[in-house]
Amino acid sequence: MILSFIATFLLLVALGGLVRVIKGPTAADRMLAAQLTGSTTVAILVVLSVALDRPAFADVALVFAILAAIALVTFVANARGDNEK
Repeated sequence: MILSFIATFLLLVALGGLVRVIKGPTAADRMLAAQLTGSTTVAILVVLSVALDRPAFADVALVFAILAAIALVTFVANARGDNEK
């Protein structure tokens, strides 16, 4: 019961982040909101992994976490202009 409440709360947080991704006034705001959504998705997957006893969900959560870190590093490199050719 408590795990379903936690998953529902995290889903609402993720939806709030998606609204900011769409409406964000700057690219940095949008990227931070995307990071929030990605982190929340990882948390939802971990909670569901425990609640449903499905360890594969935890593996998917790890992949999402790695992709979120790569996306953030790529955004920062592009924002700073470090990837000049």
